[in-house]
Order: sequence, then C-alpha cells, then structure tokens
Amino acid sequence: MRIVVGNIMAIYRRELQGYFASPLAYAIAGAFWFLSGLFFILILQGALMQSSMLDMQRQQLGANAVPPFDVPSIVLQQFLGAISFIMLVILPMLTMGLYTEERKQGTLELLATSPITNWAVALGKLLGVFTFFFTLLLPVLMYEAIALAGAEPPLPITVFWVGHLGLLLVAAGILSLGMFISSLTASTILAAILTFVLVFFLWVLDAIGRNLSGPMAEVLGHLSLLRHFDNFSQGILETSALVLFASYIFLGIFLTAQSIEALRYQRS
Repeated sequence: MRIVVGNIMAIYRRELQGYFASPLAYAIAGAFWFLSGLFFILILQGALMQSSMLDMQRQQLGANAVPPFDVPSIVLQQFLGAISFIMLVILPMLTMGLYTEERKQGTLELLATSPITNWAVALGKLLGVFTFFFTLLLPVLMYEAIALAGAEPPLPITVFWVGHLGLLLVAAGILSLGMFISSLTASTILAAILTFVLVFFLWVLDAIGRNLSGPMAEVLGHLSLLRHFDNFSQGILETSALVLFASYIFLGIFLTAQSIEALRYQRS
C-alpha cells in the first residue's frame, strides 16, 4: 500500500510541477481570474442596482407590496453559475495535455509498461490537475468572502461552502472525463474539443430531459451536471448528487486506466 501511495504522490508532484512551469497554464490562470473577476463585478453591481430599485418601490408602495430580495444569495448563485460556464472552457484546456503530451514526448509507452499501475498514474494526474485548479479558485474564494461578509442579513456560511463544494465536485468530474479523452488521442486540440463537447452534452441533459416524458426524462435529468450543481449553489446537499459526481470521477479514472491498459497490450 505504501508503494502505491508513493507512486501516486510521485506522479502527482510531477504533474503539479509541470503546471506551475507551463506558460500555457499561467495564461489559463490569467484568463480565469480576469473573467471570474469581471463576472463578479457585473453580477454584484446588477444585484445592488436591483436592490436599490426595490427599496425605492417599497418606499412608494409600502414594505409589503414588494417581495424581499436576498442580495448575497442571488449574487452567490449567479456567480457560481458564471464560474461553472467558464469552467466548461478552462478545464478542457487543462486536461488536454495530460496524456497527449506523454504521447508526443514518447513517455506514454514507458508509463504503460512501467511497474506503476495505470490506476496510480491516472489518480496522480487527476490530483495534480485538480490541485492546480483549486489554487486558481483560492483568490476567487477570498474576494467572494470579503464582499459577502458585509451583507445584512448575512449569508449562511453553510450555503457558501456547499455551493463551492458543488463547484469543486463538478470540476473533478470534468477533469476526470477530460483525462480519459486525453488518453485516446495524440492531438491536444482534438482532446480539448472532444472534452468540451462531452461536458457540454452532460451539462444540457436536463434541458433535453425536459422536452421528453417518462422514465427517459428522469434518467437524463438525473445524469445532468447542471441540475445537481444548481442544488449545490442553493445550499442543498443531496446524497444522490454526491453519488453522481463520485461516479463521474470514478468513471473517468477507470476508463483512463483501461485505455492505457489497452495500449500496454498493443505494445506487448
């Protein structure tokens, strides 16, 4: 067991060092921070303006004539939704080189035939790219917390953390599936495009299911990333959602290991 953990950590450190030494990774980080900051400012300004308009209406029509408007909850939900859409583009770019670069450098065959198990390699790579994305999210968490801390009434802390837990679970699922697609091709651009298409399809399954009826509609809705993430963004923690995200993460690791195992048999 200690050997397996050591192998995973070795791959993890290798991948993480690769990201922090990559100019492309810094470009992705800059784009992510710029877009997330821009969306946060726009969403916050829009919510404050709407709140001011509702306050004026209350003064004119009476407090009971205008429904309450929860600024921090609205800002959090809309911002998490904006971040999730940014992730649809950013995350495929992070996973596109996980295995394609190994093919280009000629090290994929070494990994496939090495004593390190395919599961350990896949898990180490996934932990590396997930850690890099988590570091991108830390500054976002900080200015969110600072801006929402002054809200009155205050935003429940559980809603804040459950919403971001959902964001991390969605990211882990996308990264895991993207890693699998990266193991299938030697083209980084093709890997990014295919990952985006797959994730977008999983994202809109709920909308597709709404146009259907019967058990198929329920199945598609349950498999949708968007439906379960929306619940997380509202502070709703469901066991079924946790199981779904864990299933996507496991599926990506499993398929990646099987893909590299197939390569091992081709080389043997």
